[in-house]
Amino acid sequence: MQERALVLAGGGVAGIAWMLGLVEALRAGGADVTAPDLIIGTSAGSCVGAQIATGQLAAAVAMQERVESSEISADVDLSSFFGKAAELAADKPDETELMRRFGAAALATNTVSEAARLGAVSARLPSQTWPAQPLRITSVDAHTGEFVVFDRHSGVPLVEAVAASCAVPLVWPPVSIGKRRFIDGGTRSFSNADLAKGFARVLIVVPTVPNPIVSAKLATELAGLAPGRTFVIEVDPDSAAAIGPNPLDPSRRKPALDAGRRQGRVLAEAVRAFWA
Repeated sequence: MQERALVLAGGGVAGIAWMLGLVEALRAGGADVTAPDLIIGTSAGSCVGAQIATGQLAAAVAMQERVESSEISADVDLSSFFGKAAELAADKPDETELMRRFGAAALATNTVSEAARLGAVSARLPSQTWPAQPLRITSVDAHTGEFVVFDRHSGVPLVEAVAASCAVPLVWPPVSIGKRRFIDGGTRSFSNADLAKGFARVLIVVPTVPNPIVSAKLATELAGLAPGRTFVIEVDPDSAAAIGPNPLDPSRRKPALDAGRRQGRVLAEAVRAFWA
């Protein structure tokens, strides 16, 4: 059995800031989770996973402290988004077909240009070379609905892999890689924690305000992991308030960063005991 996996879930730009504050505070409290045997990143988690694995935690945190940002603001109503997901799943299609439907909807949606979106994602990554540390980044083929996992052996540049994982359908443009286009890995699952199957200890960080769809999917994934060997960190009520109702609002970065730091200080001892 492999030893330790860190799973970083989706949660928008505010979720990125929250996770960075959390990880920074955990490290300061003696629970350094930045060097596991595997990092699995989905959407916002792909950004933080890349920042951590490339040794750029401090630089990434410093970005969140700045008022100026290269992020593109998007007005997202999560209740409407999950309502659309329920609509697409109304006739209970299998997972691949549901992902294909999301892909089709994403391809038909008018958004900012793909070049502008790639620029915003590129600005998040102080280092843009795949790290030696094992890092897996999740995405979905927009045309076929196929679930795809990128790593340093995939032949895909790190920026494009992260941008694909962050391509929220109906919000951001699908990302072109070769002749294929890709959407957010969070379309399949906000965490994709099932990829950590076989690890002795799995730390799962979910920067999304709790909701029934995310919670149900996570519970299913946890059931397939080693019993009693998982530790899940979700946003507490104060962090949820700091993130706010729109996780894609760049103005929430600093409040979310500070909330993550506070929650990390509270959890550091428990995480250290689990992770050590």
